[in-house]
Amino acid sequence: MPLDQQESTVSEEAKTRAIIAHITPIGWIVAVVQNSNDKKEFASFYIRQLLGLILISIAGSILSTVIPFVGWIVHVGVLVIWILSLIGAINGKKELTPAIGEMFQDWFKGM
Repeated sequence: MPLDQQESTVSEEAKTRAIIAHITPIGWIVAVVQNSNDKKEFASFYIRQLLGLILISIAGSILSTVIPFVGWIVHVGVLVIWILSLIGAINGKKELTPAIGEMFQDWFKGM
């Protein structure tokens, strides 16, 4: 289903998994495990988005050891995007990460 066609009704279970995925990397792992047996597309969407944000955050941490200011900017950007993503999950809407969200969906489509 194209992203511009939002799911009319998102199950509470799928929303819960998407929200859990936002709460720390351990929450993301819990959401992946919960979603592995009974896939919910809405939860899978946010699991893929959050994996991308986690990887960007790790890259920002590595970058901050070399160029602290740039690493700080990356972390602030990830925090803002994470908050917007969490709001989308709570509202039951698929919200792509700006600029790179479609790539996350493509790169991690096996999840």
